[in-house]
Amino acid sequence: MHPILSAGLAIGVLCAMWTFVMGFTGWYKDPVMLRLFFVVIAIEIGGLFWGLRRTAQEGRTYGGQVVAGTLMAVIAGVIVICSSLLFTMVAFPEYFTELEAVQRQTLAAQGKSAAEIEQSIAAGRVSATPMANAMGGFIGTLVTGILVSAVLAIWIRGRPVTRAPVM
Repeated sequence: MHPILSAGLAIGVLCAMWTFVMGFTGWYKDPVMLRLFFVVIAIEIGGLFWGLRRTAQEGRTYGGQVVAGTLMAVIAGVIVICSSLLFTMVAFPEYFTELEAVQRQTLAAQGKSAAEIEQSIAAGRVSATPMANAMGGFIGTLVTGILVSAVLAIWIRGRPVTRAPVM
C-alpha cells in the first residue's frame, strides 16, 4: 500500500478508535478525563512521523514531504468525519447533552453565575451538532497535519543522491 494512503488510514482509524475509547469509558463526561481526548494529537504526530519516514525513502524534498503529510491528514480527516458522525449520531446520541452537563458543572465550579452559565451554554449550542463537530475534527486534523508536516519535513526528507564523477 502506498505510504501516504497507509499512514492516512492508520491516523484516521487510530483517532477514531481513541474517540470510541473515550466514549465507552465515559471519560468524555468527566471534566478532568475529557482532556485525554487530545491524545489524538499525539496519534496524528506519530502517524505523520511514521508516514513521512516512509515517503522520504521515495526521495521527496521538503515541499514534497509537506504535501505528503497534508494528504495523509486529508485521508485521516475523512475518516474522522465518518467516525465522528457515527459516534455522535449512533453510538452516543446524547453526547452533546452530556457535554453540556459537564460544561455546566465546570462553570459552576469556577463560580460563574446562573446567567453566565446559560450565556456560555447558549453560545456553544451553535456548534453542538454532529456535522459541526465532525467538520471541526476534520479541520483540526488538517491544520495539525499541515503544521506538523512542515516541521517534521525539516528533518525527515529524501537526501539527494550524489554520484561519483565518471572517469
